[in-house]
Amino acid sequence: MENKKLTAAIEKWHSIQPLSEDDRSRLSRRFTIDFNYNSNHIEGNTLTYGQTEILLLFGKVIGEADVKDVQDMAASNVALKMASDEADFRDVPLTQNFIRTLHKTLLRENYTVYRNLPGGVQTSYTVHAGQYKTRPNSVITRYGDRFEYASPEETPSLMTDLVDWYNAEEKAGKLHPVELAILFHYRYIRIHPFEDGNGRIARLMMNYILSRHNLPMVVVRSRLKHYYLEALHQADLISGPMPADGAHASLDSIRPFCKYMLQVIAQEIENDVRFVTERSENIWWYDGEPIRFRTATSGKLLRELQLEPMATFAHLQKALGINRSAIQKMLQTMQDKGYIAKDAKDSWRVFITPSV
Repeated sequence: MENKKLTAAIEKWHSIQPLSEDDRSRLSRRFTIDFNYNSNHIEGNTLTYGQTEILLLFGKVIGEADVKDVQDMAASNVALKMASDEADFRDVPLTQNFIRTLHKTLLRENYTVYRNLPGGVQTSYTVHAGQYKTRPNSVITRYGDRFEYASPEETPSLMTDLVDWYNAEEKAGKLHPVELAILFHYRYIRIHPFEDGNGRIARLMMNYILSRHNLPMVVVRSRLKHYYLEALHQADLISGPMPADGAHASLDSIRPFCKYMLQVIAQEIENDVRFVTERSENIWWYDGEPIRFRTATSGKLLRELQLEPMATFAHLQKALGINRSAIQKMLQTMQDKGYIAKDAKDSWRVFITPSV
């Protein structure tokens, strides 16, 4: 694997091992929220970052939220834990049963989708949790083309090929684990074995593979969704439209996607190292990015809200030594950016994470 940035990031990651219990806990909490929020947002989930954090850490919902989005986010976290736990069994080969079980955990149960056809005719179909698709699926690209995935008839044999290939390739050890994870992701997507949830499963499986090889799990950020999907599309153009070709693609035939994902993984690992090693009262983290405040006042305000969620303006003025108008402006700016929010009891919730 020739990627200096990724190689350097992995070397830095290994150099700070083992992590302290506190650092491991902080990193795990940050990743849990970031991964679930972003992987689900890519697929259209409407929960905010703050709602996701409160739901996953405290089992509560703040503000208005779609019931299915809440259920999907909670199930996503269970599936993430399942993938993480399974990855610890490094001597146990991957099985299709595990992938189907992961999918059943993610979707929870079968459900019916209703569609209105031209002319007012309504049609419906059932999405099966934990079972391979029974109807064809495809996607309309941003260029207006219809891109077909593997047919229901092809899917079982292609999934057998995928799992057998992965186990053999992992045992042979010729591919770098990162390349193995990226190639598995792409091949899986070209099969699209389920009626729903394929993107989320692909990202879970990529992280399962990284974790099996002692590498940190990573997040594909929703704010970069366009670049992610475009990289997949460019790889499709090279590997060709036939599902079987995509399902047996080589690294060379998915160059655009591989190049993009190597950059993503390198940046995510580098940020993990920074999160653990760079300590400053002015540096906070939000959705994978370090936020460096220009003055110490912003950090002090956030800490006061963490310590005193019901803090009054009088309390904040005394603690910060600035006037009410300045405090109101800071609070509004942080609310607009999603760093903080007020719950139904007028208690402040802080969603941005301190580096110390």
